Parts: sequence; C-alpha cells; structure tokens
Amino acid sequence: MRSHSVSAEGGTAAVLFQEEGDNEESHIYDTIKGSDFLADQDVAERLVKTMPLEIYQLDHWGMPWSRRLDGRIDQRKFGGYSFPRATYAQDKVGFYEMQTLYDTCLKYENIEFYNEWFCTSILHDNKTFAGVTAIEMKSGDFVVFKAPAGIICTGGAGRIYSFSTYSYSSTPDGLDMAYRAGLGLKDMEFVQFHPTGILPSGILVTEGARGEGGYLVNSDGERFMKKYAPEKLELAPRDVVSRSMIREIQEGRGMVHESGAACLTLDLTHLGEETIKSKLAGIREIGIKFSGVDIVKEPIQIRPVCHYMMGGIHTNIDGSTEISGLWAAGEASCNSTHGSNRLGANSTSECLVWGRITGKLAVQYASNKDSPSINGEQVHKEEKRIYDGIFRGRGQVNPYEVRKSLTDNMDDKAYVFRDNEGLSEGIKRLSELRDMTWKHVDDRAKEYNTNFFNVMEADSMFRIAEVVLMGAYIRRESRGAHARTDYPKRDDLNFLKHTLAYYSDSQPHMAWHPVTFTRYAPVERKY
Repeated sequence: MRSHSVSAEGGTAAVLFQEEGDNEESHIYDTIKGSDFLADQDVAERLVKTMPLEIYQLDHWGMPWSRRLDGRIDQRKFGGYSFPRATYAQDKVGFYEMQTLYDTCLKYENIEFYNEWFCTSILHDNKTFAGVTAIEMKSGDFVVFKAPAGIICTGGAGRIYSFSTYSYSSTPDGLDMAYRAGLGLKDMEFVQFHPTGILPSGILVTEGARGEGGYLVNSDGERFMKKYAPEKLELAPRDVVSRSMIREIQEGRGMVHESGAACLTLDLTHLGEETIKSKLAGIREIGIKFSGVDIVKEPIQIRPVCHYMMGGIHTNIDGSTEISGLWAAGEASCNSTHGSNRLGANSTSECLVWGRITGKLAVQYASNKDSPSINGEQVHKEEKRIYDGIFRGRGQVNPYEVRKSLTDNMDDKAYVFRDNEGLSEGIKRLSELRDMTWKHVDDRAKEYNTNFFNVMEADSMFRIAEVVLMGAYIRRESRGAHARTDYPKRDDLNFLKHTLAYYSDSQPHMAWHPVTFTRYAPVERKY
C-alpha cells in the first residue's frame, strides 16, 4: 500500500454510457490525438475495449465508486476527452483502488507479500528471465529470488525532478534494473508536467478540480486558457495547459509565491462549499495543510509540476519485454499507450488493463517452465557492484547534496520548454556530478540502512536522468509533452517514431522504433 498509486486522485477512464452518446471509438481517437499521434494505435484500442470490464470488476470487489442519484457509477470531465469518462471515488481514486486490490489479494493464501525488500538487479542469460537479487531491509541480507517469470511494475521516475508530485520513494530503480539488464527504455524524453502542483511542495491538485469547473487565472484576473484552447479551455490536454501557463508567466502575467517561484492560481470558490466537500474533500485538506489555503474561500497558487513518465521499459502490446519470461506493466512500462502525452485518467486504466494481461501471461508461462538456473558469476558481479562500489565506497561529497543538484538540474534543463543549449548543459552538468566521489555510505549498520538504499537510488537516478536528457536532445521537434523552443514544430517526416535507449559504459546507445498505425493518420492537433 506504499505504492504511489495511492496518491492518484482524479479518475480512471472508461466508456460506460454508450447510450448517452459516448463510444469506444471516440475514446480511442481521443487517446491517439492526445498522444500527438505517437501512440501505437492497436495498444490504444486494447486499452479502451478492455477498460469497462475492469471498472465493473473493481465494483464487484467492493470499490466505492462515486454514484449518481440513480445509483449508477458516476463519471466526471477530464482534459482531452470528448465525453465525461473519468470514473471516480471522490478525489481519492488511487487509494480506494489500491485498497480494493489489496483486500482482494488477502483473500488468497497462495499470494505472499515480501514487504521491505530492495531489489537490485534482474538475473537472466541474455534471452531468458531467471529471477532477481534483493536486499532484505530488516536484516540487510543479500538474497537471490529464483523465478520462471517476472513482472516489473515499479512505477515511474518522477523523483529525478525536484518539483514533483511523486512520493519520495518513486525513484527509477525498476527502470534502471531493466536498463542494466540490456532492455531498451522507450520514449523517456516525454515527461508529463501536470498544470496544477501546489507550492512549494509540488503536491498534486487533481485534474478533477478543473473537471468539476475550476478556473485557471492569471495576475490580471483573466481565464487565460480561452486564448490557447478556446474549445476545451482548462480541460485541454495537460501538455497544452502547462505550456500555456508557462507562456503566461514568461509574458509577465504570473504571480510570485512566497517561496519566490513564479505561479498562477486555480480558482474553485465559485463551485461552492457543498460541491467541494463532497467531490474534492482531499484537495481541500491538502490545500489547508500544505499551502494554508482553504479552496472554499480563496484561490490556490499552482505551477506545472513533474507528474508522469510516458516512457518506460520497451514492451509489445502484451507487455512482454525483450527478455523471455519477463513482462512490464503500469508506468514502469512503455507499450506506447500514451505516445508523447497521456490523457488524465488513462494511467490507472493502463495499470488495471495490463496488470490483468501480464499477470495472466506470466502465470501461463511459469506453469510450463522448469525452475531456471542461476548464473553465479552474474550474482557475484551484482554483489560486488553494490557492496564494493557503493556501500564501501568513499568520498568527500555529500550524496544527498549531489542528488539535490541532479534533480535541480532536471528542473532547470528539462522542464516544460527545452532547447539545444539547455539540454547540452544539462548532460554536461549530470556528467560532472556523476564524476564526483559521492558514492559513500556513512551509516555502517546492516539493518534498515536507509542511507545505503538512498545512495543506491541516486545511482539509478543518474542513469535514467541521462536517458531522459539524451532522448530530448536527439528529438529535434516539438511533440506532446516534449516542447523544443528551437524546434517548435512537430516533424512527422523525421520524428514520427519512438526513441529507444540501451545501456553502454559511456553513454546511452540511442535507436529508433516504428509507431503502429491502424486507422488514424496524423493531423494537426487543435483544441
């Protein structure tokens, strides 16, 4: 239950009411258009067609969906959709979904939880999965888990940024394990910046707040989205809204938060106390606790914040990776559902759909496989990497200061707008930080050595941050969440393709991968 999914707030997208005008084809097209036509279209179709079953499955397991007056499951408006599709439970959707799934798992005696373990590497023979290495936190023991099949569902890499909605545990350890095992990381340059992160913490104000009718307002008191997305206004896709907000700030129509950061405001006061208490109670509590603002009475200051990684471990439509017997699901994976920009509420949908798909495939595979053999040299090499290279490493530089410099570098050089000079400087700065003698652990304890785990997390953050910067550097166009001021146009001729990054000792080896088209040709994206 510590998964960052418990913090998902706004909704889970699905087509439930076709009799009211909505339909699956509309959801498919909205997803593809929202992706700026980089989504694999067969994958978007599978998401949409499977998702209603997941909503009802959760309902049968006890999920407390918010209801209409007639008792049917309710849905709210979300950015980029043609119809209300965000199925919600107040503004605590992720928490309730996780609790429902966890409670259901507890019914089965054959499900065993390994709580408080830190995985460090994937074991394989270059073609076939064999297990993982891990450290038990409470004892400090280094252990090998043998397994005929595995699923990586370790979430995104949002903590490579300082201003982020992610929990502090959302570091890219799972992505890095896959990367070091030789798997490709796909489309990592596409980082979603959610329009409404509160200052200074970065905690999310759900898109559901705008779905319920909230206004984005500049220092002139103007609902400025009418200039940028006259049809959708505040409910344009997140990349469009975030860029519009930064332009307002750059053109002098922003405010200054007490922390010194430039910002704008989200106004919910016109919704009324009853609506806010019944549908946005969690956001009201967050505003009071972390910003000292009661959204019933006054607007809250916000700024675009790192919220989601469209990229991840390269998989096919079934979630299969390039290693046989290993799958990836959720934000850790990239089956190209979201292309260059995810529509809100499609992320929890993706988790549910490919959780089912990969789980079923992994069970079928494992049932027909013998116990794998473990490469002892691979285990020894990993043990040497983490103990000789990190735990017993020495240096004069504080690793926590280096980690903060790394995340500040990402905030500065790979934010909503990017350019060649900034990305080049970001890559250079990252290299300088990595070359410092920072890999040292002051805490020598064996049990619950969080200092050790924090430094291992930082080690992973360096490699994944480099992949993000390199992908952004070589993609010389603007598409979805990736906006280059020096290449402001989308370039379908040269860049209508996925990036792939593979590990090497020097820097990521970059390659390209084709996009799957089924029925929709790219067109100009307008809202």
